[in-house]
Amino acid sequence: MKRVVITGAGTINALAQDVQSTFAAMREGRGGIGPLDIRDVDRLNVKIGAQVKGWHPEEHFSRQQILLYDRYTQFTLHAARQAVAQAGLDFDGHLGYETGVVLGTAGGGLTTQDENYRAVYEEGKNRVHPFVVPKLMNNAAASHLSMEFNIKGPSFTVATACASSNHAMGLAFQMIRSGACRAMLTGGAEAMLCFGGIKAWEGLRVMSTDACRPFSLNRSGMVQGEGAAIYFFEEYEQARRRGAEILAEVIGFAMTSDASDIVMPSKQGAARAIAGALRDAGLNPEDVGYINAHGTGTSANDKTECAAIADVFGPHADRLMISSTKAMHGHAIGGTGAIEMLACLLALREDIIAPTIGYEEPDPECALDVVPNVARQARVPVVLSNAFAFGGMNAVLALRRAP
Repeated sequence: MKRVVITGAGTINALAQDVQSTFAAMREGRGGIGPLDIRDVDRLNVKIGAQVKGWHPEEHFSRQQILLYDRYTQFTLHAARQAVAQAGLDFDGHLGYETGVVLGTAGGGLTTQDENYRAVYEEGKNRVHPFVVPKLMNNAAASHLSMEFNIKGPSFTVATACASSNHAMGLAFQMIRSGACRAMLTGGAEAMLCFGGIKAWEGLRVMSTDACRPFSLNRSGMVQGEGAAIYFFEEYEQARRRGAEILAEVIGFAMTSDASDIVMPSKQGAARAIAGALRDAGLNPEDVGYINAHGTGTSANDKTECAAIADVFGPHADRLMISSTKAMHGHAIGGTGAIEMLACLLALREDIIAPTIGYEEPDPECALDVVPNVARQARVPVVLSNAFAFGGMNAVLALRRAP
């Protein structure tokens, strides 16, 4: 079995448009949630979100590319360029054939769908642009990554709602570990902050109209975000031979299905995924120092996740640090696990535990150390990243400090 390390990372999200600036925002506990600037916002009940501001695609892509790239694809390419540059590789020759792409997204080109539904149903147009299908398909971003970087190995997209990115990164890890590929570009992206995207989520009645307060007794729901984070995973021996800077080592992954309810989470399903990741990594519960929680700010998720952690870790649960960074960058749905992985790298590389901001009132059913409001200096050897999605899809990754 091959060892797998991360040698490149890139992002764009509501906090910043690169990794180091995102780290700075997380250290400062700075939030990216604010008033939405989208068409017909006055018709929405939810008028806030973690929106990427100051994004000008014409500064990054040609006019022809913009015609082909939905907003979520633009975010993916921007983040991937950073990751590939940091990794310091090109994909000519054999490496291009032995590298793949696996990404997570839930909505894919939802902005493109929204715009074209408007054109047909609201504006009465009888034709749409010939590139609509290539822009909106969920595999568009993965396909464009493969083309931009000459990657000719396995390339595909995973869509498991809010667990999409963790599933994608877990599969990338498994493919390298098994020897199927030498390297993978992986992560996820989402751009659902359009009228149709928000209006659909309003129907579920899980959205907050004022703030995201994970684990706080007075929480009022989740807040959507958008963005992308992309990573370069590769074989440890390859990275060592070429003298690459190693950001972290991926050491375990597990995924489970609740098989119980389409929207309500299951403590048992979440606990089995957490325990499975520990087992896959060969870890004992006391080896883990920090968990980046799914932590949506909904009552059902927060209580279920805390109960699952308590079940798996037993007495050690009281010594764990657990935080949800969604209060800062929002819930980026299929891209959220990838953005949250940055908090794991921050912990492993800079000994900084990102806080759960917006925390105001202790909840007896979430009586764990949720690192409230202020980042914490702490050295941790191993971290977990949790993702628990609608449909009962659970995916947990384990990482440790760079070897």
